[in-house]
Amino acid sequence: MIQRIDAGPRMSEATIYNNTVYCAGQVPETLGADIGTQTREVLAAIDALLAQAGSDKTRVLQAQVILADIADFDGMNAEWDRWVVPGQAPARATIEARLADPGWRIEVIVTAALT
Repeated sequence: MIQRIDAGPRMSEATIYNNTVYCAGQVPETLGADIGTQTREVLAAIDALLAQAGSDKTRVLQAQVILADIADFDGMNAEWDRWVVPGQAPARATIEARLADPGWRIEVIVTAALT
């Protein structure tokens, strides 16, 4: 059975299927903020969405990070390193791409196992 989670107007939904949570791209609320602020916002949104689905960041299997400017990599990575549990970092890819809103510097997509 497929279950869908509506996370509200600013967060993209998640889908649960076969004990796996697929979180659509999460974006920051604070447009135009620095990469550290936007990364923290996105990761907090992911934490909330995973909790609503019955999972958490220690169960993330894979993450895809999209940066509007690859020059933000170090700033994003510093926040990412603070967020992940040591020894439990998921597989991750980071790419540069133009995002749908020019005020967004980051978008993150995750896939997680249920707890």
